Amino acid sequence: MADEILEQIAGYVIDTPITSELAYETAYYSLLDSLGCALLALSFPACRKHLGPVVAGTLVPNGVPIPGTDFVLDPIKAAFDIGILIRWLDYNDTWLAAEWGHPSDNLGAILAVTDFISRDRMQQGLPPYTIHDVLTAMIKAYEIQGILALKNSFNQIGLDHVILVKVASTAVATALLGGTKEQVINAISQAWLDGHSLRTYRHAPNTGSRKSWAAGDATSRAVQLAMMSLKGEMGYPLVLSAKKWGFNDTYLQGKSLVLNQLFGSYVMENILFKISFPAEFHAQTAVECAIILYPHVKDKWHIIEKIVLTTQEPAVRIIAKSGPLYNPADRDHCLQYMVAIGLLHGELTALHYEDTMAQDPRIDDLRAKMVVAENTAFTKDYYDPEKRSIANAVQVFFTDGSSTQQITVEYPIGHKRRRNDGLPLLLKKWRNNLAAAYLPEQITKVQLICSDKNNFLKAPVPDVMDIF
Repeated sequence: MADEILEQIAGYVIDTPITSELAYETAYYSLLDSLGCALLALSFPACRKHLGPVVAGTLVPNGVPIPGTDFVLDPIKAAFDIGILIRWLDYNDTWLAAEWGHPSDNLGAILAVTDFISRDRMQQGLPPYTIHDVLTAMIKAYEIQGILALKNSFNQIGLDHVILVKVASTAVATALLGGTKEQVINAISQAWLDGHSLRTYRHAPNTGSRKSWAAGDATSRAVQLAMMSLKGEMGYPLVLSAKKWGFNDTYLQGKSLVLNQLFGSYVMENILFKISFPAEFHAQTAVECAIILYPHVKDKWHIIEKIVLTTQEPAVRIIAKSGPLYNPADRDHCLQYMVAIGLLHGELTALHYEDTMAQDPRIDDLRAKMVVAENTAFTKDYYDPEKRSIANAVQVFFTDGSSTQQITVEYPIGHKRRRNDGLPLLLKKWRNNLAAAYLPEQITKVQLICSDKNNFLKAPVPDVMDIF
């Protein structure tokens, strides 16, 4: 008998049907948004340099095409490339709990495996996977990652959240490859057994670009482990609970991982979209506050005396930074930098993190005037499962004794509570991202297959990947 969590994950991916219409509806938008984020990332040379075969010129039969490129790759490298494209700009969907992360990171494995297997099936005259199958796999991967994140804080023990991408992607990839429940258990035991990424690259003074490809690495490793398990590689059923050498004793000081609710479709139904700007999610509402204040401070930045940022505890812990910021990866995880850009420009785009924009001396001048404080009520509502708010407040004080009002935003535009307002803007983001990568005739082809949702869900995965 394997550890209970392994049994539950395997039983869920193999045996549990998904019946939630809301989950499928949300997954459709998540897929479009993720592909749009991938296309926008192609504008950045630092991302593009990671793409393509490990050995130049490698040809792969039935290989996976990488969106927006001419590359056709094996499923392991394809998962890496698709994963880093989606994740590069920190603009894809998000999940916040005791642990946080980006469940659409799992799409690297899901799209690579469904495309690769489908091409082989079609050669044999068998039916391919459809986009509906992709959405089902997304719902399950999101659920595994998100439910494990509710009560288990890997960041508190120094591990990066991509550990959960690896586990979730391994589970769904093994099932998509045709694995049995036993093979899924074997594969995810290997994922838990792996060495796990430290969070070093997400925090000063070491913040760097690895945080933009770490999820691609995790989802790629997941495909590798899944394929090994399908070839009969053994598993380690007590990988979590084994005395002294298991995950619990090694990393959790003998405590056990917590599953506080059954796997269903909760995470997808409540996923957070990044819509208006590419900002680390704990700062989304702070940037929204800053943009609201922009008309009131744009001509008075030189007489600002103090800026008070009131936030939740995770934001204080993760993204409140003083001192030098060395690269775009450092800046897009700095609360003060993002608020300064909002106050100075009334917007925030990926380009605002680049070196040329960061040379503006006003940014560090404003950062030096910022006071960051936790609001315990914000923290309480952040962890409340009925609210899951990500509140921030910003107020600006001037040297003449005047001040702006304090602007508070509890729920970002991408939150479930603001879906009606958010979805039209999400589709606008999607169209803008298409325009960043494609010529008009290519945009028309993409829109034609994606905009009719019913036909899109029936489309074979290779047909869609070829169009992209």
